[in-house]
Amino acid sequence: MKLFKISSNIFFVCIGIIAILLIATMFPITGNFKVKIVQSGSMQPAIKTGSIVVIKPVKEYKAGDVITFGAESKGKTPTTHRIQEIINDNGVKTYTTKGDANNSEDAKKIKEHEIIGKVLFSVPFVGYAVATAKKPWGFILIIGIPALIIILDEGKKIWVEVRRIRKLPP
Repeated sequence: MKLFKISSNIFFVCIGIIAILLIATMFPITGNFKVKIVQSGSMQPAIKTGSIVVIKPVKEYKAGDVITFGAESKGKTPTTHRIQEIINDNGVKTYTTKGDANNSEDAKKIKEHEIIGKVLFSVPFVGYAVATAKKPWGFILIIGIPALIIILDEGKKIWVEVRRIRKLPP
């Protein structure tokens, strides 16, 4: 019974972390931090497909930094690649980028205003769970069912306590 209690606590902590990350990928976090899900293998082995990356805008980017850039909309996903070269043309900076797993540099040069931020760290495979939780059936499976279990468990505790109090003599 104790093993069940420990494993269920670990399970619910994991679900809580996924819920927090789900919210973090949908809304910006205080301090300009953003959480994104890596959807391709272009940065492997440094950043695996299905990882989440935590990014933050910085004042200055340098060659070797891993950055996330590009438009973000329903049809477009930002890209996370490494800066290869910085070109300063009369004070206007453009960046040449390349995915670690790619053979060649990206065809498009990135302008400074297109950069969302520098990757601070990544957590492998967590993005799969967060992406699943964004789908209706995934939300029900990952968030809804555990929430229902917690509600039922608390309801059972309340019911037992109410019955205990009713049996006490006045």
